[in-house]
Amino acid sequence: MDAVDQRIIALLVADARASYAEIGARVSLSAPAVKRRVDRLRTVGVIKGFTAVIEPSSLGWTTEAFVELFCTGRTTPAQITVATRRHPEVVGAYTVSGQADALVHLRAADIGHLEQALERLRAEPFVTSTRSMVVLSRLVETATAVPALPDKLL
Repeated sequence: MDAVDQRIIALLVADARASYAEIGARVSLSAPAVKRRVDRLRTVGVIKGFTAVIEPSSLGWTTEAFVELFCTGRTTPAQITVATRRHPEVVGAYTVSGQADALVHLRAADIGHLEQALERLRAEPFVTSTRSMVVLSRLVETATAVPALPDKLL
């Protein structure tokens, strides 16, 4: 992956609906050349897909929390994955270092819904306890973990 690929990725992260011609104009390539690069980046797994980013509150999901899961001694990441995928309120789940075994990101319609989701999560057979932090406001949120390139590079 070269600097042009990185610029193409940054432009797609900023606007996945940009045409190959628009991207090409920004990176000094033809539209077919950009398409070939994007196709290659998809084939090798750098680009995993394209999606719409939805504002959760517009769908009525206005409450969110991060929940530390503390699990029984032999709980595997695979078990946590299977269990958390059963809960529609879970938007992310991660194994972590520190005292907790996993960190789960939940979104819910309101506090009552969040409480129900927490109770269902706590009922998983391997969960021994949880510690929750309700989000007051989102300060920074990006659609991808790739850091944005400075505007001068775009």
